Amino acid sequence: MPKPLQYRSGSLIYFQGDPAEKVFILQAGKVNLVYQDIETGQDVHDTVQPGEFFGVKSALGRYPREENAVALQDTTIMAFTVPEFEALAMANTRIVVKMLTVFSNQMRRLHKQVSSLMETEEVNPDAGLFNVGEYYLKNKRFTQAKYVFGRYLTYYPSGRNAAQAAKNLELAETTLSRYGDGKGPGVAPSGAPSPGSAPAPAPDSFGPGAAPVVSIDSAKAYYDAVSLISQEQYQKAYVDFKKIVDANADPEYVAKSSYEMGRCLFLLNRYPDCVKYFTGLLTKYPRHPDLRDAIFFIGQSYERVGRKEQAAAFYKKILSMSSDEDDGTTIKAKRALKSLEV
Repeated sequence: MPKPLQYRSGSLIYFQGDPAEKVFILQAGKVNLVYQDIETGQDVHDTVQPGEFFGVKSALGRYPREENAVALQDTTIMAFTVPEFEALAMANTRIVVKMLTVFSNQMRRLHKQVSSLMETEEVNPDAGLFNVGEYYLKNKRFTQAKYVFGRYLTYYPSGRNAAQAAKNLELAETTLSRYGDGKGPGVAPSGAPSPGSAPAPAPDSFGPGAAPVVSIDSAKAYYDAVSLISQEQYQKAYVDFKKIVDANADPEYVAKSSYEMGRCLFLLNRYPDCVKYFTGLLTKYPRHPDLRDAIFFIGQSYERVGRKEQAAAFYKKILSMSSDEDDGTTIKAKRALKSLEV
């Protein structure tokens, strides 16, 4: 028999990538489905109204969820197993007709997007981040250079600049330990001494064909704010990250700064705010590079306020998302789950 489920406003019903075992029909409240448009990369929000169903394609097709589902207000839904929903559909032809209409429209939209993508010139999405690292390295800001090249290797381990990024990371670490930030001889990315500090690269000076997708000003503000966290100036870092988000000048650094704002809330011991904030972040950026870290902070926040069962659920979610036993976030989630003894 289908089961009614209750969700409070702001609660996540399921994550993108979750196993799809249920079909849902909204009885009361409002649900938002968030996924990324494959053509623009922008978030698409579909609102589910009472009487409508969701989670159908992935459940019937037996593939992972393609979107995040979040309750926009206190919500009641009915959860059907696949056999239960199939029986309901067979007994109600209106449901079948509605499904066919929705799926037909989606397939037409998908076809147009794929056709457009195939005609789009390929760009180099990692060029901007790599050049920001080189800018910091040339200007003897070795702490920031170390952080940037480390993030580059995290985001783009197979990127076209990965080998040089690894060399630059080692160079930044060596020079930082030997001289400290802002000291010592000028360093060129190749490792050879340079006469002096190089100026910030202009947006159009990254080489022919390269398409930088980040703003140097946004990147500089972001990594300056990151350095405040290392100095335990969490409130000031939060304010600076928020300025980047409010300026909305660069989508990449808006997304990254949004994540760091949530981390600052946790470091400020504002645990309920952290849970609420990261829940909204996961809805807005379902494919965020720091998705699992955000989930970990939600679990940690629940743990700090004594809600162990909720914390355990988020730690288990992280473990279900990773096949790498040596991944840092996976290891932390395992340890946290074990300490809870839930």
